[in-house]
Amino acid sequence: MARFRNKKKKATFVKPVGRKQQQQSVDHITGDKIPRSFVFSRVKLPGSLRQLQADLRKLMLPYTALKLKNCSPSEWPLVIEKKRNNLKDFLNVAGPMGVTHFLMLSKTESAPYLRVARTPQGPTLTFKIQEYSLAVDIAQSQLHPRCPKDLFKNAPLIVLSGFGTGEQHLKLTTIMFQNIFPAIDINTVKLSSCQRIVLLNYNKETKLVDFRHYSIRLQPVGISRRIRKFVQNHQVPNLGSLQDVSDFVTKAGYGSESEADDEAATVSLPSDLGRINRASTKSAVKLQEIGPRMTLQLIKIEEGLCSGGVIFSVGSDGSSREKKKQATEEKEKQESEEDMEEEEEEGE
Repeated sequence: MARFRNKKKKATFVKPVGRKQQQQSVDHITGDKIPRSFVFSRVKLPGSLRQLQADLRKLMLPYTALKLKNCSPSEWPLVIEKKRNNLKDFLNVAGPMGVTHFLMLSKTESAPYLRVARTPQGPTLTFKIQEYSLAVDIAQSQLHPRCPKDLFKNAPLIVLSGFGTGEQHLKLTTIMFQNIFPAIDINTVKLSSCQRIVLLNYNKETKLVDFRHYSIRLQPVGISRRIRKFVQNHQVPNLGSLQDVSDFVTKAGYGSESEADDEAATVSLPSDLGRINRASTKSAVKLQEIGPRMTLQLIKIEEGLCSGGVIFSVGSDGSSREKKKQATEEKEKQESEEDMEEEEEEGE
């Protein structure tokens, strides 16, 4: 008689996620949650704008959703995205995943638009995209494009220029963009984590915002380009055409591009960074654009999430309704003061 063996089920072992694999959820500086973002669109975008959307997602790394697919909240940075999703669907997913900001692209017959909103209650800033260039276009225009593998491992630094005019809509714009990225502490920040920078410059004359994205690299001052490449690459140079090893150094010379840098563009490092940038030595700061690049015009600010009262808006003639409102209020205030003075004169 045949004998049957009871097959024992193999125990399944689920490898726990290590601390290094888990993304930090609380900012050690402010104690607040680290800002996270979704970059998406609610309408069908043309090919160039879809690529711009992908570039913006990459720019917002590591605290953003790079690909929007079906998944659970524990599988960040993936979330649910369907063809018929509305804003409420994204808002429902944003809560459990700690998302604080939405970047929404849209397209009309006249121009593309970018909305930057704070979740869940706003405010919402609407920008008209006057011009834009994709990251791939910027890379193709450069002779030596630079994109190291760990370039997007840390969030970029944010620099705002020209927004200190005191106007309310510019203050709101400053606060919005400052809170999109994690804060840094200059006393404890690691230099190796500062590899990217996002620059927003407001032009008072044109009232346009220039949006730029750069990579940061340091080069030691006083070292020739040939020596620097030798140290960085650890490759044995070809000395066949030289009579002596010293010719390799003397032929390279010291009239390199690093020595021609402005004194204001050099810094003294508090600690070693890489193989050639040493502490207490001067290094030149180099910025190389990696894209995307945009020229934005702020046209509206709403109190809520894509709804609510309008705090600021630009009319069809390009004038600010906020200024018109302030001028009207000042005129009414002046008229009321004149009426009060007339009444006091009559009473006397």
